[in-house]
Amino acid sequence: MANIKELKMKIKSTKGTLKITQAMKLVSAAKLNKAQQAITTTRPYANELNETIKAVSALVEDYSHEYLNETENKQAVLLVISSNKGLCGGYNSQLGKEVKKFVSETDLDLKVFYIGKKAKEILKNNVNSGKQFDFEGMEPTFTEMQKIGQELATMFKTGEVGKILVAYNVFQSAIEFKPTIKQLLPMSLDENEKLELQNKFPFDFKYDPNPTEILDTLIPDAFSTTLWTSLLDGLASEHGARMSSMDSAVKNCKEAIRSQTLKMNKLRQAAITTELIEVISGAESLNT
Repeated sequence: MANIKELKMKIKSTKGTLKITQAMKLVSAAKLNKAQQAITTTRPYANELNETIKAVSALVEDYSHEYLNETENKQAVLLVISSNKGLCGGYNSQLGKEVKKFVSETDLDLKVFYIGKKAKEILKNNVNSGKQFDFEGMEPTFTEMQKIGQELATMFKTGEVGKILVAYNVFQSAIEFKPTIKQLLPMSLDENEKLELQNKFPFDFKYDPNPTEILDTLIPDAFSTTLWTSLLDGLASEHGARMSSMDSAVKNCKEAIRSQTLKMNKLRQAAITTELIEVISGAESLNT
């Protein structure tokens, strides 16, 4: 059993940990607020852009774009968006589990690229790992993500790969996220979706400029925006997971301090009682 001195040291150490976890929780909460605003304002635009492209491409006849071309090429790139740091609960492990499951079930010849170091550490023995993308500052920018997107798109356009996919955590709330794998390229519609949209819009629109020019502009923008939205989802999920994890750590520290203090007080009380008994016994022996 620990003595009073050891318990004092443990309490002091736990209080130090408590200060750190409280500070990390506050920092994560501030970052989450910023990231949440970014994803909630960007996601509607990205969704509407994709829906517009689907509708126009379904109604326009004989239109083709290099981002829409389906190929028989089984080579594919999977971009995994994770964190550079830990202490964020199951944020990275759950994403890694989803990627491992996808790799085991797909017939694609995958090469895995990374944003964030943690996924690479988790997956390095299970997948064919490729390039690691890094950012200049603490927070990535849209321009940097555009460059990554252009590099991936070039691989697709040249026929080096037949598919581009992204794996990331979809932000749902401060305490909830969903590991997801989405195909970025090709952006083609299947026949069922096309027929559904044609039935939904049994008429054609008037376009200015012509629909070919509109789609030629919007399709690359939609690809870049979807990639950017995936990163924003991942960042918001990371900050939410870290805030939740640090909140649990704060509660655990407080409980540990409470239980250790109670134990120390019991030991101190027992020591005082023992000393009093010894003093009283000594005095009684002198009187006899």
